[in-house]
Amino acid sequence: MHRRRVLATLGTALAAGTSGCAALGAVGGGVDGDVGMTAVAFEPAELTVSVGDEVVWYNNSARAHSITAYEESIPDKADYFATGGYETEAAAREAWDGMNGALENGQRYSHTFEVPGTYDYFCIPHERAGMVGQVVVEE
Repeated sequence: MHRRRVLATLGTALAAGTSGCAALGAVGGGVDGDVGMTAVAFEPAELTVSVGDEVVWYNNSARAHSITAYEESIPDKADYFATGGYETEAAAREAWDGMNGALENGQRYSHTFEVPGTYDYFCIPHERAGMVGQVVVEE
């Protein structure tokens, strides 16, 4: 997955006349991840991957965040995912106190997507500010 994304980004960057090194810094959302985090946004907010790919979120923000799947917005038979290892959206919301399930600056969280479909997720403390994301998994 990473190699395809790097090659696609490099091709776009080279066609635009930018250097390959600059393009590498733009891959995904942050350092060592596919999706980075700002104060109130996932970058990129939407990501398309293949079945079996692992997605890595990296908190490059000074704020604590969560990655919490909307339980009703993931495909049937897909594994639920949330920082803190919670098995349901309700459990993740109930446990959130700024520490339980928090992804602090410099920390990573990963999930491997085994079922094709659309997965919507959010950050518990910044959901009202619009910090939501989506992973589309293709066969």
